[in-house]
Amino acid sequence: MSLTLNAAQTIVTAALAEARSRSARPLAVIVLDAGGHPAAFAREDGASLFRHDIARAKAMGALGMGDDTRVLAERAKGNPAFFQSVSVAVGGNIAFSPGGVLIRTGGAIIGAVGISGDTGECDEDCALAGLKAAGFDQENAK
Repeated sequence: MSLTLNAAQTIVTAALAEARSRSARPLAVIVLDAGGHPAAFAREDGASLFRHDIARAKAMGALGMGDDTRVLAERAKGNPAFFQSVSVAVGGNIAFSPGGVLIRTGGAIIGAVGISGDTGECDEDCALAGLKAAGFDQENAK
């Protein structure tokens, strides 16, 4: 199964709805397919200049390393030299903060969502809300 445009747009819309329900700071949300190509993107009014780049780095980092950025951030604490090298090797296209979440179906990675604008925890919660709204059960996808 591949990631559809409809699913990607649902993820973005639902993630932003979750952000507004939490009175989160303005967000940027991007959904990438398994090849790292943008499928859908939105930047809320007032989101700061680099939010798109950070959201994309979260999604690309999750795709490239095969795990959510929350997990990567924890692993980076124990091996900072390696993860600094990874960041250099990929031209900075990775962010070690929650908010980059893999999109899985039946154990297969079909994309990732990246969100930036509020705390990493809030960004991640909004991403998970978007995935749930689009029918992706992250708890049983691995």
